[in-house]
Amino acid sequence: MSNLTSKNYIETMFNSIKRYDYEPMYFLSYEQNICYSEIFVNDIPVNKNFTEVVNGGTFEINNYIFKSGTQKVTLRLYAIGKTKDFDFPALAKDTDMKIEITEANNKNRDIKGKEVATYVTPLDVNVDAEGYKTSKFKFTGQKYVELSFTFEAKVPYEFTSLDKARDLSKLKKDILEEKVVDFYKNQWNILNEKRKDDFFSYLDLKERETCQSLFYNKDELQGTLQAYLEPFVINDYKLEPLENYQLKLYGAGKIVCLELLSLDSRLRGESAIWGKYKEEGGTMATFRKYYLYIPEGENELKIIR
Repeated sequence: MSNLTSKNYIETMFNSIKRYDYEPMYFLSYEQNICYSEIFVNDIPVNKNFTEVVNGGTFEINNYIFKSGTQKVTLRLYAIGKTKDFDFPALAKDTDMKIEITEANNKNRDIKGKEVATYVTPLDVNVDAEGYKTSKFKFTGQKYVELSFTFEAKVPYEFTSLDKARDLSKLKKDILEEKVVDFYKNQWNILNEKRKDDFFSYLDLKERETCQSLFYNKDELQGTLQAYLEPFVINDYKLEPLENYQLKLYGAGKIVCLELLSLDSRLRGESAIWGKYKEEGGTMATFRKYYLYIPEGENELKIIR
């Protein structure tokens, strides 16, 4: 816990961010076809899609780049199965995903960034006796495949928190799960009882690293603050019970969290702490995921992302 509160959040974070002549921002853009997917950067989940057969998007990934050097991107592709409109029990011959990594200057985001890396899922190519060429997704017929590639990043900051983290995969699973569940229960109670300052006191490390890596300005800090305050200021916000979850390890075994144990496309892979509220047009759901770690020489979990 720290002295961070909702009232001093913007000034504290703004004053902690170092500024540079060049502030590199890394973006990941993806396009996928006839599959569901998860994307990880340095073994931390950054995007999931279990709802759209064809999908794409672009998002920042600095928050998952801890220091300069080689960064690893992992993609997991899943067969769609049977839905209302489709029936693909296995990955199809037309399944594919393309990922592009680009770099831009935070101070000139309107200028198109430079391409850093491009990855396209592999194909099996066949040429018949007449020279006619056909191709199909290399893993056609499988229900799931995991692929990866790397790229080089150069950033002006360096976070050593994970370098100095315990390997949680070496702990007994029941002991680790008990610690993680206790942490989540405490956070659930803090949100449920609307103890706003207690909530912010746990965010110091996460926010200092996140805000630095993304070179936030005050408007962006204000937007983050408003998102954090939703459970405290929305009158009909109601937490769902903390149940039906599973323990998940990421970050090469150094990061842990609780995710919902559900195959519902809207809930799959989401945080075990979540709530709902009414908004014009329907019901909105928000998920509060905590990626936790334990520093070397310590026993208590801390929020790292």
